[in-house]
Formats: sequence, C-alpha cells, structure tokens
Amino acid sequence: MRRSMSRLPELAERIDRLLLRHEELARTNALLEGQLQAMTAERDSLKSRLGAARARIDALLDRLPVEKAAPGTDE
Repeated sequence: MRRSMSRLPELAERIDRLLLRHEELARTNALLEGQLQAMTAERDSLKSRLGAARARIDALLDRLPVEKAAPGTDE
C-alpha cells in the first residue's frame, strides 16, 4: 500500500502532462481542420474558374472560321 501511495504524485504528473498534450493536439487539429476547409474552398473555386475558362475557350473556338483543306493535303 505504501509503495502505491508513493507513486501517486508521479501518476498525477503524468496525467497532467497527458492532459496538456491532449489540449495541444486538439488545438493543432482544429487549426489543421481550418486549413483543410480553406484549401478545399480554394480548390473548388479554382475548379470552377477552370471550367468557366474552358467554356470561354470552347466558345471562342466555335466562333473561328472553318478552313477548307487545300487539295492534295491530308487534312
């Protein structure tokens, strides 16, 4: 019994360190989740802009005059 009583301060210190580490990891996790949300939003925005740019390019290509191939060419 005396031996287990002498370990209580050591165990209490370890528990305190674990709690501090848990709080630190929880804060880090919250920061990372925020960064992930920001990056996901940026990716979605860039994908949308890319789609719009592709649509504009396709519209411009559709407006180009069609050239007839010269006789004797493979086109």
